[in-house]
Order: sequence, then structure tokens, then C-alpha cells
Amino acid sequence: MTSPKYAAELSVALEAVRSAARVCRSVQEKITPDVLEKDDRSPVTVADFASQAVIGRALGAAFPHDPIIGEEESATLRREENGPFLDRILTELQGIGIETCGKEACAWIDRASQKKYVPRFWTLDPIDGTKGFLRKEQYAISLALIIEGQIQVALLGCPNLPCNPEGTRTGTLLYAVRGQGSWTLPLEGDAAPRAIHASNESVPHKARFCESVESAHTAQGLSAKVAASLGIERDPLRLDSQAKYAVVARGEAEIYLRLPAKYGYKEKIWDHAGGVLLVEEAGGRVCDVMGKPLEFNHGYELLANRGIVAANGPLHPRVIAALHEIYKAFPPPQGPPTPA
Repeated sequence: MTSPKYAAELSVALEAVRSAARVCRSVQEKITPDVLEKDDRSPVTVADFASQAVIGRALGAAFPHDPIIGEEESATLRREENGPFLDRILTELQGIGIETCGKEACAWIDRASQKKYVPRFWTLDPIDGTKGFLRKEQYAISLALIIEGQIQVALLGCPNLPCNPEGTRTGTLLYAVRGQGSWTLPLEGDAAPRAIHASNESVPHKARFCESVESAHTAQGLSAKVAASLGIERDPLRLDSQAKYAVVARGEAEIYLRLPAKYGYKEKIWDHAGGVLLVEEAGGRVCDVMGKPLEFNHGYELLANRGIVAANGPLHPRVIAALHEIYKAFPPPQGPPTPA
């Protein structure tokens, strides 16, 4: 019997995301109220770098020729004055059994410094939803394998997302492989994966939609107009990170809107790749606000796309139609062209 396609990649990625989640949880547990009062972002920065080191280490060992497109680089950590900060990262790695030195940890981090498109690469967001992380709310570790511009393997580790609707167990790992469906299992333990499916709701006014907590991330006013056009009366579910994709993939919401809040903004691929395939393999659809498929073959940005619309299958065309009408009435602000 042959192994399913990308079985090796999925196995390595699952263990890497689990290990990164343990680091993130350790750092988050140490956040105290005075850290928030001082607007101290150092805990999320420590977790960000440590998480990236964990995943860079794992992928580098298993797939040494695969580049990783990510956000973080270690240049600031290598400065002498930041030695104590780097030591905090090494301590967190040691806490999950990874003994290393600063030079090696920085090399693992820099495995994710690729920015240009290549035919096969991974894209990583070691902590998506930094403000959610600091508030001890939702954040995600997002990892995806992209080959010839198509997402083939996608994972989201959501340490604060309940595994079930009752919320009796927290910490969820979700994954998808193209053509093999979407699955979920607890972050910890050895429970068997469970298939997940997007909602089948087809009545627009019964739909639930979610969006970013931060108004800077999405045009919440336009989202409200879409909801009104569809007859949706429920308040939006607002949560940080790609956990929104997880909620749609699990059928707990029907629509996720991320509408451009400023002229010319281009989404980063690591902010979406992990969640996009989860929704699609669960039976949903994802595109940009004009209905165009997302293109992951332009480097680190979705240069050919504008905004994000994720929805279940039955409602997706209705959402796109509503957006077309709203953008006719409320065209986006004009400004200078985005630099090439």
C-alpha cells in the first residue's frame, strides 16, 4: 500500500507546529498584567523567534533544499546588545528539549528569510495574531507547503481555540492536504484526526460571519454593509489570526471577510496560506473581493489580489455579488499606485 501524497511533509509539519505551540504556550503563560500596561511586546517577540526557530530547525533537517518564505529574520538578535533577549529565546527552546547556541538558533530562524517565489517552498507565520497572543486570546501558528503556486499542505496550530463547541478542551491543530480533506485533532495527546466540514447553510440571513478584531486589518464598515445586504442581523464574530479560517472550516461561521482598509495594501501570503486550503478542502471557497482566485506565485505578497473572502459553498456567490454592488456604491479611496 502506497503512502498518501505528501505524507512525509505532513508528518514533519505536524510535529513542528506542535513543538512551536508548546513554546508559544510557555511564553504566553508568563505574560502578566503589568506587561500589557507597559505595552511591552517582548513576550510575543520571544515567542515569534522561538517558534520560527523550532519550525526552521525541523524543516531544515527533513527538507534541506526547501526554502521558507516568512516574516522574521535574526539580524537584530545577532547584535551584542540583544544578547539577553537571545538568551530568553534559548531558554524557551531548552524548555521543550532543544539544546542549542545563539548562532545555531539564528540560522534556524533565517531559514525563513526567503522572499522571492520559487517552484517549491513553505510559508510560515510563527505567531499570527500578535495582539491576540498578548491578550491571551486567539493566535495561530500557520505553515503551508506551496508547489507551482498551489497550496498542497496547510496547517494551523491554534493553542487557545477550543477543540469542540462545548469548549471543554482547548488547543486545536487543523490540517489539510490537497484532495484529502480537512482534519482536526487536539494539539496535545494522541487522539485520532477528525474530518471537518464547512457549513451547508444556504439562507443568507441565517449566516454568521467573522472578521478581524483590529479595524486596521479590515474595513469593518464595509463588512457591515455586506452583512446588511445579505440580511444578516447577528453581530460579527471578531477574533484575531487565522483562527477565523478554522472557524469557517469547522462550520461554526459561514463567512470570513478581510476587506482592504487602506489603498494599495497587499496581503502577505503567510497570513493566509495555512487557512485557505483548510476552508477549501472542508468544502468552502476562498477568493479575493473581486472573485479572483488567490495567486501564490508572486513571492511574499498576494500581488494579483485585493482582500480576502472565505465562505461556505452555498453562500460564496451571494457574498461576492453583494461585494460587487457595494464597491460600485462605495469605491475604494484613490491614492498613489503601489510600488512595484
